[in-house]
Amino acid sequence: MRSGRRLIVYLLLLVVQVLLWNYLNLSQYVLLCFLPAMILCLPVRLGTVPSLCIAFAIGLVVDFFAQGVLGLSSFALVPVALARRPIISLIYGSELFSRGEDPSVRRQGVFKMSLLLLLGTALFLLLYIWMDGAGTRPLWFNLLRFACSLLLSTALSVFVADQITREEDERWR
Repeated sequence: MRSGRRLIVYLLLLVVQVLLWNYLNLSQYVLLCFLPAMILCLPVRLGTVPSLCIAFAIGLVVDFFAQGVLGLSSFALVPVALARRPIISLIYGSELFSRGEDPSVRRQGVFKMSLLLLLGTALFLLLYIWMDGAGTRPLWFNLLRFACSLLLSTALSVFVADQITREEDERWR
């Protein structure tokens, strides 16, 4: 039952991400993205290879339906999936893996979850903006886009991560 709810939440979040990229362009300096949060909130029992496959599929789906270059989101999201376990270990230690517990805003706190999402989103945006510009935009533009996007996307990602892990948190009570 839990996996069914999580699948529905992930599908709804994919639709929301496509709608954000298609219809809500705040500025050329802001790229609102919570795809890294979706990858970082995958269950810890899920291995690296399935995480990579999920990240690749999510990236292709979003690029296909949004106004992006096909494969650009996958290019930036797959390294987030590859670095998922090391980033989680860096923030939480081996505690989550030994208990089989997923990262959560309510159990581990907003600060740790924000730091986890900040690192994952920074990796995603660094690769995405670098490839999206492909040497055609000045460095100052890319740095400003990275900083603005990182701040807003991380804040949005904390809310998204809370929604993804909500049922898991209620089960632990």
